[in-house]
Amino acid sequence: MRTRIKICGLTQEGDVDAAVAAGADAIGFVFYPPSPRYVTPERAAKLARRIPPFVDVVGLFVNADPAEVVATCAGVPLTLLQFHGDEDGAYCRQFSRPYLRAARVRPGLDLVEFAGSFPEARGLLLDAFVEGYGGGGHVFDWTLIPPALPGYLILSGGLNADNVAAAIERVRPDAVDVSSGVESGKGIKDHAKIAAFVAAVRKADDKL
Repeated sequence: MRTRIKICGLTQEGDVDAAVAAGADAIGFVFYPPSPRYVTPERAAKLARRIPPFVDVVGLFVNADPAEVVATCAGVPLTLLQFHGDEDGAYCRQFSRPYLRAARVRPGLDLVEFAGSFPEARGLLLDAFVEGYGGGGHVFDWTLIPPALPGYLILSGGLNADNVAAAIERVRPDAVDVSSGVESGKGIKDHAKIAAFVAAVRKADDKL
């Protein structure tokens, strides 16, 4: 088993280079203006040129106007879209691009039903529920994840080099997604933390 790794919320050239060098499978750009990790499509296009083939470029959107998503896709070589707001299946399908659907996990949310509403999604990304959008660097209760959840599972929410091994052992996700857990400040990645996170994932994989 090899757990895929996405490093999200990148804003700086050196951080992109560090994530690629560490072995990240995917790089995430945030196109949600209220986020401190927001980048413009023009900025993301420049950063994306540093990403080699076979590393996915993911664009994160939150309740964006469809025209904005289309324009961003035209200017940035996105291989996956990630919808993190209140988007329904029809919204997600309209762009004719592979997409991930994020779920903000909390008691009472039926994740099987939620996943069933997005049958075309390439994967379901599970994040912590907080006010606003995004997980806020918080870990949610992994016991809320049902064992029969269909499709590919991406685990997010408060992950870092210290807890990702336990997360992989407990949840057995197909991929993990990290942002604040490898930062020195909001939107600024710590290259040593990125390397430590990737190493922790690989060590956990070796034990499975």
